[in-house]
Amino acid sequence: MGLLKWSKRPAAKVQAARPEVNVVRGLVARATTPLLPDDYLHLLNPLWSARELRGKIVEVRKETPDTATVDIKTGWGFSHKYRPGQYVGIGLQIAGRWHWRSYSLTSIAGDGKVISVTVKANPDGFLSSHLVDGVQPGTVIRLAAPKGDFSLPNPPPEKILFLTAGSGVTPVMAMLRALDGRGQMPDVVHIHSAPDRENVIFHDELVRLESKSDGYRLKMRLTRVDGKVDLDDLSPVVPDWQERECWACGPVEMLDAAERVWESHGLRDRLHIERFAIARTDKGGEGGKVTFAKSGKDADIDGATTLLEAGEELGIQMPFGCRMGICQSCVVPLAGGYVRDLRSGDERREGDRIQTCISTVSGECTLDL
Repeated sequence: MGLLKWSKRPAAKVQAARPEVNVVRGLVARATTPLLPDDYLHLLNPLWSARELRGKIVEVRKETPDTATVDIKTGWGFSHKYRPGQYVGIGLQIAGRWHWRSYSLTSIAGDGKVISVTVKANPDGFLSSHLVDGVQPGTVIRLAAPKGDFSLPNPPPEKILFLTAGSGVTPVMAMLRALDGRGQMPDVVHIHSAPDRENVIFHDELVRLESKSDGYRLKMRLTRVDGKVDLDDLSPVVPDWQERECWACGPVEMLDAAERVWESHGLRDRLHIERFAIARTDKGGEGGKVTFAKSGKDADIDGATTLLEAGEELGIQMPFGCRMGICQSCVVPLAGGYVRDLRSGDERREGDRIQTCISTVSGECTLDL
């Protein structure tokens, strides 16, 4: 066992598709010390990294004026056994600094060595805008292994309701493609909202799917003309909605309303939600100074900036997953000072374990990162 640990240690933090791969990675690292395997492998193929998951941008295709699908060829060790609805972490180096975000996979597992994410450019999202409008084919990126619990069981329920709006359709699109590809399409009603037809991501594919599948019914809502869906009165749109298992993804307001409605009917266990944004309380932190002790860096941030965002802005490779406070991948101990939870407003102090993706500094704090 000691020899096995010694062999794997140089690659212990790499998320490999198969655990035994890291034995090979580790032995390569031992054999090439003091140089790293990447010093050799990168010369042959940049995707043959022995210490991190990598990918290469193959193609960027516009879906709407502000949305694009990014095809990525994956490198050594990436697992293609992900489930429809899961997300993947993407790291892109821009101006010498690595920027990380998570995006829903819109490809289906097993489609060769290429994965796809569909990204909506957020005016306040530096990386999303760059992926939609700036990234060039051939660009090498870093990847984090697929994660997330927002996925369909296999086999799926007999009756499903998909409730999506805007880019919230992306994880559900992967589910629909998987159901169609397996020939497993059950009784599905899909309510999807967008401002107008031009801004409906996957519009033509959704329409084609409805025309060819007896089980799939699309209820498209163009909100500039039709207004928003009234979740308090769903029966006129979906008479049997209470009998259906529901997967919902979209704006915070829509998801909060869905939670309230399903809970009021005693159906919360039938509602599955994926959030792309933190539901922030108005009791934010005061802001202040955050110090990253091991990196020797610090920053003054406001009470709306998360510790995860602050670290990434300084170029620190922060642990992360969902970025929504759900998966616990970003949990670290608070080495000193105080932080505040952006969702609940609760204050944490030295010694507490905190989630950096939903916490901001309250006065000053120190992290051992």
